[in-house]
Amino acid sequence: MSVFLDDEDVFRLTKKRRKSCQVEALRSMGIPFFVNPSGEPIVTRKAVEGSDTVEIKQQTWQSNAF
Repeated sequence: MSVFLDDEDVFRLTKKRRKSCQVEALRSMGIPFFVNPSGEPIVTRKAVEGSDTVEIKQQTWQSNAF
């Protein structure tokens, strides 16, 4: 069994086929995920099974100007 949900698992979870809609649905459900370079949401099994607390820190842009 993979550490990540496959495409069908993400579809079953979100009921959305488009990547952008899946991302929106996952955000609204509060399910942590990563977005790969092609825009596809990557969800770990732990995130939906609830076995451990999963926390993903989102980096925010910060200017280097003083």
